[in-house]
Amino acid sequence: MKILACNSNRPLAEAIAAYLDKPLTKADIRRFADMEVFAEIQENVRGEDVFIVQSTSYPANDNLMELLVTLDALRRGSARRITAVIPYYGYARQDRKSGPRTPISAKLVANLITSAGADRVLTIDLHADQIQGFFDIPTDNLFSAPVLTDDIRNRYGDEHLVVVSPDVGGVVRARAVAKRLEADLAIIDKRRERAGVSEVMNIIGDVKGRRCIMVDDIVDSGGTLCNAAQALMDQGAVSVDAYVTHGVLSGGAVSRVASSPLTSLVTTDSILATEAMRVARNIRQLSVAPLLGEAILRINQERSVSSLFN
Repeated sequence: MKILACNSNRPLAEAIAAYLDKPLTKADIRRFADMEVFAEIQENVRGEDVFIVQSTSYPANDNLMELLVTLDALRRGSARRITAVIPYYGYARQDRKSGPRTPISAKLVANLITSAGADRVLTIDLHADQIQGFFDIPTDNLFSAPVLTDDIRNRYGDEHLVVVSPDVGGVVRARAVAKRLEADLAIIDKRRERAGVSEVMNIIGDVKGRRCIMVDDIVDSGGTLCNAAQALMDQGAVSVDAYVTHGVLSGGAVSRVASSPLTSLVTTDSILATEAMRVARNIRQLSVAPLLGEAILRINQERSVSSLFN
């Protein structure tokens, strides 16, 4: 087995390699003067089971191109099997036609990854489960729920918790966390006027006098979470914390979260934290390196991955 890191999230790749007690494979992935991507694998990979760690986060197009070029380099280097480990799968929110003459970019990216040479994909909390079907190769979609719930238990124990879905679409995810915590469930019913802008309408469930734990897969602008947190506090919640798998946090999201009623925003390290995130008073990260490392080990040994979540 060989572990190879592209440039989007090298600290996560190093943590995965440390979990597996394997050194990262030497590779040179750089830009030419005109910003073309070049990849050179500096070790023999012939006949090896190779895992490439690369999130397609900001800058999404550059990181995606790095992944594609590196996949091609490994295929031409005669690797036996190539697994694209994509902790955060960019373009996942474009999983359907949202209007006339619009693309389904999540499917296009799946085709590109497959054509570039990936034999299988390993990712965490896809925005939509059906994206697994966009790939014509085996795809393992891991769940961050065990990592998040362990942290919630360690911090809040048996406090009067209620798990909140910030929108109707995330109810299944929130219910899974609530079941693990043996907590009640509440739902925010919101109306989105346009992309990136949301208005909280109603809260379904009892949150008065309780500690609210909001659960979601992606936080981008932060508007939804911040508006939902304010609505929950207005309804008498004691405090509101948010647990989100992928901390995209683009634009002014960090400052928006910092000035919101959120006691804390907890994300995983599927996306490399920016300096603004690292110094924010109420944002912190949990590592998914052990989860990914264990899944990689099981894939290499041809063992069950789904049993990780039993």
